[in-house]
Amino acid sequence: MNSWYRKLKNCSNEMAEGNVFEDIYEVVCLIPEGRVTSYGAIARYLGIKSARMVGWAMNGLTKEKNIPAHRVVNSAGVLSGASAFHPANPMHKRLEAEGVTVKDNKVQNFKTVFWDPSAEL
Repeated sequence: MNSWYRKLKNCSNEMAEGNVFEDIYEVVCLIPEGRVTSYGAIARYLGIKSARMVGWAMNGLTKEKNIPAHRVVNSAGVLSGASAFHPANPMHKRLEAEGVTVKDNKVQNFKTVFWDPSAEL
């Protein structure tokens, strides 16, 4: 078992050790409200060679899982996954409800609200 598992608080009862997507979801569950991280930061933390794999994991989420995918953006703070969210509850509205300022589909003060799992966990 990876040592970081000791620091986790499951946000879904469906988590299972041994699946890289599930590892990604575990890290996403730890992103504090009002903060964001990037696909690449999650990949680096988990030792995954490609940030794209994190993107694929986010794209593969179902609404049944209680995972705050809206807190994952690209390395420039752009809401690159916004199209995956239902129009009734879009990504930028979810972030704004948590106090994150979004303008033109981009997180403002990105460096201030950025959460780096490698530094924080």
